[in-house]
Amino acid sequence: MNRLPALLAVPCLALLLAGPAAGQSMHSLELLRGEEVGINPRYLLQDPNGRAVTQEEFRGRFQLIAFGYTYCPDICPTTLVEMAEILKLLGDKAAKLQPIFISVDPERDTGKVLKTYTEFFDPRILGLTGSPALVRRAADNFKIRYAKVREPDTPPDRYAVDHSAGMILLGPDGNFIKKFAFSMPVTEISAQIGDLLNQR
Repeated sequence: MNRLPALLAVPCLALLLAGPAAGQSMHSLELLRGEEVGINPRYLLQDPNGRAVTQEEFRGRFQLIAFGYTYCPDICPTTLVEMAEILKLLGDKAAKLQPIFISVDPERDTGKVLKTYTEFFDPRILGLTGSPALVRRAADNFKIRYAKVREPDTPPDRYAVDHSAGMILLGPDGNFIKKFAFSMPVTEISAQIGDLLNQR
């Protein structure tokens, strides 16, 4: 994973300077209500140590969830930079929030790879993965779209994954609260989450 600093530094800086509109493909830009999108915030996945984890693991805390993959060139590193910044802005209140990054590339994102990747941004971010079937079920529950994109005549392990962007907030009861669009400023996301944390 020595590729991380070199691969992430340029796209992170470029996207943060260019604004969140850069690099979008099928990425959702709207802030959605749960009843509008039918999000069912349930997952059964594995942490980097192979231990089974569900949304019930964090009952009593808010969960801030993003889907992506470690080979993502732009959207995912930008999202995790923003997630780390949100934790920083929340200060001590961040203890009430569990940040989670769910891989949509389980074939390449092993637990070890995912752990190294998330800790590069902030050690509090938990990476989750699982079998392709479990990852697909979690993504479907959260209304996250993803699909492999492979150029012709490339090796089987050389592909990108086009996927929905944004961050999803669950409450301390595990229920869906809202989805933050990829275009939303970090300060606004942090302020909204902070207001909710103050009510606890």
